[in-house]
Amino acid sequence: MKATDNTIAMTFGQTKGGQDKRRAAAAGNATAVHGLRITRDLHEAEAALDEALIRQANLLATMVRARREAPVGPFTGQEALLRLAASQKAVLDASGELARVHGKLADVGREMGSGLVDDCPPKGSLGDAAHPVALVDAA
Repeated sequence: MKATDNTIAMTFGQTKGGQDKRRAAAAGNATAVHGLRITRDLHEAEAALDEALIRQANLLATMVRARREAPVGPFTGQEALLRLAASQKAVLDASGELARVHGKLADVGREMGSGLVDDCPPKGSLGDAAHPVALVDAA
């Protein structure tokens, strides 16, 4: 018995052709397992970036509301607000890069014939040239 990655290959004196078929099947299974894991982790990473943007937007609104409702000057906390806005831009930039990763992984999945990593965004989810969807409608 030989352990490799997440698969176990066992040989019981079969012919070489049988061993080759089992190795190919084990490699295919390992590829499928890795594809499922990549898909899961990719979707979790995308959701985490969206959640970070939501939390930062909530923080921004809370900070501006606090400044407006407290007896402070109109520019109190301005530097913190600017830094938060920069942080939001960085998360948006990261989200764009992750979308590019998603696209490249979808290409790899198609090349391998697995199709496990879906298109991003799914085709038609935000409209297309013939049927655009306004951002307000999408939200």
